[in-house]
Amino acid sequence: MNTSRRHLHRKVAAFFALALGTFTWPALAAELPASDAVQPVKLFEVDNYCEGVVFDADGRGYISHGKVLVEFTLDGNNKVWAETGAPNGHKILADGTHLVCDASRHAVLHLAADGSLLANASDKCDAKPLRGPNDLTLDTPHGGFYFSDPGESSDVNPIGTVHYVDSQGKTHLCDSKLAFPNGIVLTPDGKKLYLAESKKNRVLVYDVLSPGKIGNRRVFADLPTKDTSTGQIDNQPDGMCLDADGNLYVAHYGMKQVQVLDPTGKLVRRYGGGNVTTSNVAFGGPKRDQLFVTGGLGAEAGGGGLFRLDLGVPGLDILPKAEK
Repeated sequence: MNTSRRHLHRKVAAFFALALGTFTWPALAAELPASDAVQPVKLFEVDNYCEGVVFDADGRGYISHGKVLVEFTLDGNNKVWAETGAPNGHKILADGTHLVCDASRHAVLHLAADGSLLANASDKCDAKPLRGPNDLTLDTPHGGFYFSDPGESSDVNPIGTVHYVDSQGKTHLCDSKLAFPNGIVLTPDGKKLYLAESKKNRVLVYDVLSPGKIGNRRVFADLPTKDTSTGQIDNQPDGMCLDADGNLYVAHYGMKQVQVLDPTGKLVRRYGGGNVTTSNVAFGGPKRDQLFVTGGLGAEAGGGGLFRLDLGVPGLDILPKAEK
């Protein structure tokens, strides 16, 4: 492994040590508001369908759209931060560097704090090039990360894969033969891995046996299907995140919704997502109790928007604490 990649994985491990040492779990999460009690608030629009919302330690947000990544503040001000080609899923490390899935580069990229490219975090598995990484989730206890690669997969060509990059920078195959694996979330204790299988309109769950070793996939939830009479155009689960009670928030592409599943997989809420092709979700805001939602205002070929849902429920996204 080259020096740059070894340095990256030391930084990943350092991030987790800091995060675990500073994150305080809520004793009791707030009750979820009713589905009709929350209205999406638009922060701003962009020229393309957008994805990959994430926040850094200073509360700045980032989204991916088109060829670029955009930095934004909570008042909606935004500017281009970096151009990579086709950025998507995105996480930020304690040293201020970024991990970004990019299908055009067939890699999980490692970007410096100023947006410049560093050595790839992953671009092959077992000597085979990656097809098109989509989303990723950090492995809190062990300093690695999981990512989905749906490249060229579909319901009739289920060749999608899930991978794990360990603390030494090696990429492992975790699962295969998936119909467009998409959003992916590891629980904070590292024991369960959730995966959206878009083309089957369902969320899967795996027991994590050890870092990068997962048990057989199980169906966690089959999701509702589109109702064209309400303007819904598709039904594919996309990006996901967790709240402090372990509820899973699913951006349901084409459904104009963020759907909430409780820890048993029961559908408990449907919140308007603002976008039609709802794509990704992350908790942010001063109290980390606002949900930010990306996607497309209509069909994916059109423009996109970033919306905010004021839920009053603490999320489990752990902000990276800057290194001293």
